[in-house]
Amino acid sequence: MSTTTVTVTGMTCGGCAASVRTEIGRISGVESVAADLADGLVTVDSATPIERAELAAAVVRAGDAVAG
Repeated sequence: MSTTTVTVTGMTCGGCAASVRTEIGRISGVESVAADLADGLVTVDSATPIERAELAAAVVRAGDAVAG
């Protein structure tokens, strides 16, 4: 099991968080996604490590961006 946490900018409401969770959840190997709206953090548990670029692309598809 691998856990990755990224900071997401632009995630300002429950709908935004749901979109981010949905898009990241579509990545192969992802087992769970948790979005903390207050802190802007998204935590991803996966069978194998997920590349940061792949996570960032999913976040962009959801309409937001990964910080840094």
